Amino acid sequence: MIRWFITSFIATMLLNGCWPWLSKIGVGRLPGDLRVRAFGREYAFPFMSSIVITAIGFALARIL
Repeated sequence: MIRWFITSFIATMLLNGCWPWLSKIGVGRLPGDLRVRAFGREYAFPFMSSIVITAIGFALARIL
């Protein structure tokens, strides 16, 4: 359980760091991804995108 939490946390941090580039290719538009604007700044919480990317990574790890 803790491994999934850590993996999801790392995926969320990576997505937030690469958000400007990833938003150009469509990441962050899935249902479950949240964007909040507060105090003149936009905060992104790509929950569903991180789950999808984690699932793809898990599938690739199983195949390889």
